[in-house]
Amino acid sequence: MSAHRLLAALLAPGLACSQQLGTVVPEASPPMRLERCTVDGGCKVVPAAVTLDANWRWVHEATGYDNCFSETGWSSQFCPDGQKCAETCAIEGVDAAGYEKVYGVKSLENGVELEFVAQSGNVGSRLYVTDGEDAYHMFKLKNREFSFDVDVASLACGMNGALYFIEMDEHGGKGMGSNTAGAKLGTGYCDAQCPHDVKWQNGIANVDGEHGMCCFEMDIWEANREATAFTPHPCNVEGAFRCSGVDCGRGELGERYMGVCDKDGCDFNAYRMGSRDHYGQGANFEVDSNKPMTVITQFITENETDEGDLVEIKRLYIQDGRVISHASSKVPGVSGNSITDDFCTAQKQAFRDPDDHLAKGGLKKMGEALERGMVLALSVWDDGATNMRWLDSTFPPDDSASRPGVMRGPC
Repeated sequence: MSAHRLLAALLAPGLACSQQLGTVVPEASPPMRLERCTVDGGCKVVPAAVTLDANWRWVHEATGYDNCFSETGWSSQFCPDGQKCAETCAIEGVDAAGYEKVYGVKSLENGVELEFVAQSGNVGSRLYVTDGEDAYHMFKLKNREFSFDVDVASLACGMNGALYFIEMDEHGGKGMGSNTAGAKLGTGYCDAQCPHDVKWQNGIANVDGEHGMCCFEMDIWEANREATAFTPHPCNVEGAFRCSGVDCGRGELGERYMGVCDKDGCDFNAYRMGSRDHYGQGANFEVDSNKPMTVITQFITENETDEGDLVEIKRLYIQDGRVISHASSKVPGVSGNSITDDFCTAQKQAFRDPDDHLAKGGLKKMGEALERGMVLALSVWDDGATNMRWLDSTFPPDDSASRPGVMRGPC
């Protein structure tokens, strides 16, 4: 099994958006140390950098400086509709000072540090790993393992330092519609929640907010210092899919399980699965979230070859020189310390949750996406809608904490 290794991605505690490539601010994507390792050949450095998502960037009328998008929304002058907006507006690069001071993205020797609140007052960020040029680095992880170093000691309850894979287009949709910016400037976002706040979709501005962007998602790391989870989200579409209507699976319309992606996923959160002393602050926990750690995720196939179907997703940690296995489930009727289809089905039954993971193809389909190639996203964010209770507290909040699966963390 070969491995990808991301070194020193440190997650600790603002917005604009467009399509055409602007010329006012040259892009200065921070470098990211990435290594590809094999048993026989050792580790070799792979060219890589990180780029800021297009939603965070300044977007303006292409021949001037007037905003196409501001705190009040889309400009009615430049963006009367999605097509006209994409033809009229340009998205700008971010220089080195802007990354650090405006967006809180600081280059380190072996990675980056993400601040939740930047010097400018900007809140949150989302980055993608690129090849250092004009394309996203495509990770093909079936029958591979992926590891990274992380420090979440400053992330309190309600925060999420996230690292996850999504089946974005390798070039960020460049060449579609009026998109000449592409991956270099962070276009093309999608995930299994089919978000409707993605400003630029397939070369068109999402002016009316009626469309979402859906795709396979593999959450490697959603965490703060109190709780963590890893979660596959399969879909029944391939690549970045621009949804409308029922395909988006909008929960507020009662259509959550009618969409093209498994929004719940099959999560493994040790706290939720009854192992309350596995992860947390201090020496009383098997994994001490006050200290840096190496997180390893293995994607194991049925016959341990690249041709086999994905059958297991396994988690390990390295901390203070010790290899630490992930905690086993203590929920009655649910066994194991890794994600398998059997684990997922048993968990859904124990928690009385719909098994949309199985309905969307389970690990076999997730493995197919990992084989096609996925883009690595890094973000630090909070959740105004639920205060991240689905990760580290009681969720649903109005449900009884005694019901299996409701307690996700101690917050």
